Amino acid sequence: MITVVGETLIDEVISDITPMRAHVGGSPMNVAVGLARLGHPAQFVGRYGDDGYGRMIEQHLRDNSVPFPVEPDTSPTSVATARLDPAGGASYDFQLVWDLPGLAAQRDRLLDGTTLLHTGSIATMLAPGADDVLALVTAAHPLVTVTYDPNCRPTIIRDAAFARSQAERFVALADVVKASDEDLGWLYPDRSPEDSARAWLDAGAAVVVVTRGSKGPWGVSRAGEASVPAPSTSVVDTVGAGDSFMAALVGALVDLELDGAHRRDELRRITLGQLTAVLQYAARAAAITVSRAGANPPSRDEMARQA
Repeated sequence: MITVVGETLIDEVISDITPMRAHVGGSPMNVAVGLARLGHPAQFVGRYGDDGYGRMIEQHLRDNSVPFPVEPDTSPTSVATARLDPAGGASYDFQLVWDLPGLAAQRDRLLDGTTLLHTGSIATMLAPGADDVLALVTAAHPLVTVTYDPNCRPTIIRDAAFARSQAERFVALADVVKASDEDLGWLYPDRSPEDSARAWLDAGAAVVVVTRGSKGPWGVSRAGEASVPAPSTSVVDTVGAGDSFMAALVGALVDLELDGAHRRDELRRITLGQLTAVLQYAARAAAITVSRAGANPPSRDEMARQA
């Protein structure tokens, strides 16, 4: 079992010329769905309200065979509202609630059978829930592989110094880290994304991967550095591409049987050939996602057909 901890929310899109559209979203939730579609049992641990939007989230998780062991609470489901102007430009408003009290105390129940724990994004930055997530990751680290994606949101967490400090707390516990070049450029504007990734490797990670859009992903491990080109595809939109990449990155490492704390040393010895294959697989998943609208990650069969 893979356990994904983080936020889920509803994306509302409002326009003067079309009816309001509401979609289930949230980076960690997208990763959980992406893993399930790739054939990896994954559960999602996050919060949502006991309301109509919360029931939309529950149905989406059920439809994708993702268990959700935490019950809804009495606060409203988080909402991100995008208001489109006549030219298609968007302004955003966020109504976020992120609080998971007692999460670490439920470690044994929530992580029973888990070999890998993934977290990231708003869940690791926004108080008070970020402290709950950090406590859970700290408690889980001796037992599981930890993967992390900061997936920075400067419109929500505006203080780059705080975000950098917070990210480094999770990096210190992570075995595998994925970040975009934009994330690393915001967190560390005075050095290249690749140099920042190398620094995170020195901080203890076994693998650090940087996504670079059309340039393709780059990764570093103790065996060295690898990069692969972005697959050629027609881009409809890039919504959810990073989350699909993250899910496939995790899934590829699980396929290599490099998950579980007892395999931490093996993960640190990942070869350049293995790292290259993992990057190719994850890039292929992202390419499929950008070829169609919305956060719609590929299935394992789709990935096999595109191989």
